[in-house]
Amino acid sequence: MAGSHRCLGCLKYLMFIFNLVFWLGGCGLFGVGVWLAVTQAPFATLSSSFPSVSAANLILVAGGVTMVIGFIGCLGGVKEHRCLLMSFFVILLLIVLTEVIVGGVLYFYRKQFDRNAEEDLKKGMHFYNKKGNEGLSVAWDTVQEKFKCCGVSNSSDWNEIPDISEFPRSCCSGTGRPVCKTWDTPCYKQVKDWLHEHIHSVLVFGIAIGIVQVFALGFSLLLYCQIRRAEKYLN
Repeated sequence: MAGSHRCLGCLKYLMFIFNLVFWLGGCGLFGVGVWLAVTQAPFATLSSSFPSVSAANLILVAGGVTMVIGFIGCLGGVKEHRCLLMSFFVILLLIVLTEVIVGGVLYFYRKQFDRNAEEDLKKGMHFYNKKGNEGLSVAWDTVQEKFKCCGVSNSSDWNEIPDISEFPRSCCSGTGRPVCKTWDTPCYKQVKDWLHEHIHSVLVFGIAIGIVQVFALGFSLLLYCQIRRAEKYLN
């Protein structure tokens, strides 16, 4: 029985330390999200269908969820509360399964996703310089200036916008007025190439997060079983 108590105590403190780090990581993510929201308030999104989807909002949500999960895990471990531990296990398991499903869908339907993304970006161009869409306009100008590109597929995409009589200044490789020599590179290709260059870092980070999540599931389930076994012995 002494060995069982030692094992329970060891699992409890490991669970607490692990989830404390998990919670602090969530706080860090949330802080980064707040900083991005404040410093990049005018920079919204290129998408017209999902205007609320931005780096700041995604990081804020991820940080908030991580903080809640870490708190539940810490409290469940310290209090040796089976209900909290099982809640932690179920929530984290659902998140892991969601990540696997989303990853699989994005991989198998990546070509369809490419087509839909291009179409959505082209729809978003129709809102450029329109009242109430300042964030989208700033986003387009920022992307075209940063990546030295013009339009989604090519510069002629801007010619298809009825209310725009001339290319945006960010599209021009020179001064932009009176004659605009547009960038030859399409923005969608430039952004995709940039993402492919940095995909290895994202994959390493994703694998590390996955390993941490699997260990968290294992620790919570082991601690739950140990607590249940100890309660049965006492009864």
